Amino acid sequence: MTATESVTRPARPVKAPKTSRKLSAFALLFVLLALALFASLLLGARSVSLGTVFDAIWAFDPDNADQGVVASRFARTVGALVVGAALGLAGAGLQGLTRNPLADTGILGLNAGSSMTVVLAIAFLGVSSLTGIMIAAFLGAAVVMTLVYLVANVGRDGATPIKLALGGAAMAVGVGAITNAILMISDATMDRFRMWQIGSISSSGIDTFLGAIPVVAIGTVIVLSTAKVSNAVSMGDDTAVALGFNLGRARLIGSIGVVILAGTATAVAGPIAFVGLMIPHAVRLLVGSDYRWLMPACVIAGPILLLVADTVGRIIAPPGEIQVGVMCAMLGGPIFIIMMRSGMKSVSL
Repeated sequence: MTATESVTRPARPVKAPKTSRKLSAFALLFVLLALALFASLLLGARSVSLGTVFDAIWAFDPDNADQGVVASRFARTVGALVVGAALGLAGAGLQGLTRNPLADTGILGLNAGSSMTVVLAIAFLGVSSLTGIMIAAFLGAAVVMTLVYLVANVGRDGATPIKLALGGAAMAVGVGAITNAILMISDATMDRFRMWQIGSISSSGIDTFLGAIPVVAIGTVIVLSTAKVSNAVSMGDDTAVALGFNLGRARLIGSIGVVILAGTATAVAGPIAFVGLMIPHAVRLLVGSDYRWLMPACVIAGPILLLVADTVGRIIAPPGEIQVGVMCAMLGGPIFIIMMRSGMKSVSL
């Protein structure tokens, strides 16, 4: 009798991209960001020339109508930079610290929590200042994140990725119902909340976005400081603890940074979903899964998506426009599906 020996080949380890490839990826992202910036200033219901853009920057003439168009686009361009960076990094921070590939400020309910507290502040406290709205948005995001963690920790397995996703979805539905109930009984609140609700960078002035930069910078530093522990968490909580990381403290610090980023972005532009979900997955295809590279790349890639979405929204249905929150979902959904079909590895939940 001839015995047939079954040989099982070991799985080939996935090699991390070389440093030269990562640097090339960053160069590509900077080029794409520059192109998106110029497109944001050049294109719209009324397109202008590149020379007009430079004239508007270096020698602005208030009597020149074309330069006035460019000046009106400065605010939304700055807004896309600030909000895109905040949401892209917040998504990467959430996915890293929770080891959840579905983590996003929208899916985990942070946007919905911020929206609810902003509505409450507008309806019952008469809040109208940026500072007041930002504080309300921070509180809402923090409360919802805490509740999602508490709900997900119920049971023997603790806060697994799927329980976090389900808890966040349930929380988003609950606080969304409260938000809608308040809006239904308060026409004045609805009028002030309508444009903000769908996610827009066109309704705020440049002073609003410039005022948000220091706050976003603080949140960015906090989240970037969790890159090493996120790398350890990707190998499992037990491994991270064995490597000497205090996961409770790291997740608390990271959560504070994420709340700052998500709360600020929601306060100045409304609840824009999907950016924090898609951007980290897209960036992984370029720089790999090392969060020391992934997180800074998300800071660049997030604004690219928002700038492209805002520009397309302005030219797709002139003279009107489609708000950036809607365009992010319209553009991001198909792109995310293509990424999944063309090489994204499945992740066990």
